[in-house]
Amino acid sequence: MIMQSSIFPLLAILAPLAGIPGMMSSKNANVREAWTFASAFATFALALVLLPGVLDGTEYTLTIAPVIPAVPLALKVDSLGMLFAMVSTPLWIVTSLYSIGYMRGLHEPNQTRYFCCFALAISATVGVAFSANLFTMYLFYEMLSFATYPLVTHHQDPEARVSGRKYLLYIVGGSIGLALPAMIIVFSMAGTLDFLPQGVLVGTNIGAGLMAVLVVMFIFGFAKAGVMPFHSWLPAAMVAPTPVSALLHAVAVVKVGVFSVVRVLTGILGVDLLAHFHLSTLISGIAAVTILTASLIALSQKELKRRLAFSTIGQLSYIILGVGLLTPKGITGGMVHIAMHAFGKITLFFCAGAIFVGAGKKYIPDMVGIGRRMPVTMTAFFIGSLSVIGIPLTGGFFSKWYMLQGALDSGQWIFMVVLLVSSLLNAAYFLPIVYKAFFCTDEESLFEPVVKEAPIHCLVPLCITAIVSVVLFFFPDVFRTLAELAVEG
Repeated sequence: MIMQSSIFPLLAILAPLAGIPGMMSSKNANVREAWTFASAFATFALALVLLPGVLDGTEYTLTIAPVIPAVPLALKVDSLGMLFAMVSTPLWIVTSLYSIGYMRGLHEPNQTRYFCCFALAISATVGVAFSANLFTMYLFYEMLSFATYPLVTHHQDPEARVSGRKYLLYIVGGSIGLALPAMIIVFSMAGTLDFLPQGVLVGTNIGAGLMAVLVVMFIFGFAKAGVMPFHSWLPAAMVAPTPVSALLHAVAVVKVGVFSVVRVLTGILGVDLLAHFHLSTLISGIAAVTILTASLIALSQKELKRRLAFSTIGQLSYIILGVGLLTPKGITGGMVHIAMHAFGKITLFFCAGAIFVGAGKKYIPDMVGIGRRMPVTMTAFFIGSLSVIGIPLTGGFFSKWYMLQGALDSGQWIFMVVLLVSSLLNAAYFLPIVYKAFFCTDEESLFEPVVKEAPIHCLVPLCITAIVSVVLFFFPDVFRTLAELAVEG
């Protein structure tokens, strides 16, 4: 592994922040959004500059400041961090385009604050991806929590305020009450919080009991991962505008949660040590309960965004389950699922928003026959559904196939059954929506003649992400290689 000092990781974090003064200084919406796109493209470009080196085995590092002895504020771009950055940075571009169509189409207020907070959130997300140690990651994790609070409470009505309080209670309360004490315990035992290939607790006198306690504290402490019972903030946060739900609650916020859990399991606690103490069943078991429970709850949800929210809760735990299997195939599948789920689920959220903009509908029973009026949107919804279910010819199949192999390699057949059953449940709560949208006409009279496709700014992004969901089945090499490099490390 080649270590190389570079300023580019810091520039990638600062790029979203650099656009905020421009967004705030002009009352012209076009100028504000031009700054948004400039920041988004710059952030993605800076990540792309680092990608070839990471694929060749180079890790880019930068120490910003020695805040605490032995725990500096430091950055490191490795294969796992790059995988996450290659998901979040390009999707910011697509979501910014979608936001224009959605926010203008519904004449949403406070659009300048919205775009500025979005930039803050992406900066924090890239910071989490490029953190060299748990202390740095924790700071960016909390930055993301407070940056997204105004987005969750965007509408400033009583429902939004209640949801915002719940959001902070779970997200910030979990990190301060569980993740922070666990971090202090690790530092007191290991003397470091750096992410290392074998973890930092090898050679310490830690026992199986304390190791299990740390596992539980980190999994539930990083509550953005949505593991039950620390999950109810996510459905509540669906009161936010759909672009917020799409990027932050299908990609950035929730993926920061599971990414943080994966980082801790692999870089702090260590895969070998977890296997030594036979903690695979504990980790995968916690995830399996969430997967099945969330999938069953999703079946009963009548509001489309809430159904997508509970689907997300289950899908996030796929990632934890895959890594928790502690096998190379399982870990690879879990890491790749970060990307595959992101493109599939953001497509579904984009479609939900397009339906609301074009038809004013948000409840599933009201969407019967809507496929005839909004064929582009519902075709994209179908593709996104297939990817989340894990059907061949979509990227979701690729990651779930790896996780199934990982379950077999671990000898824990029960988790293979969980993966298969949950995929059937995914199909049960998505495919009837598509069927009724295209093939049922008995309630078509519900739709007024004015119902039509959403504005082009909404349609283009959902078409792009739907196409990428298919392309990733045939060309998954970048994400697969990054995941395999992380596993080899």
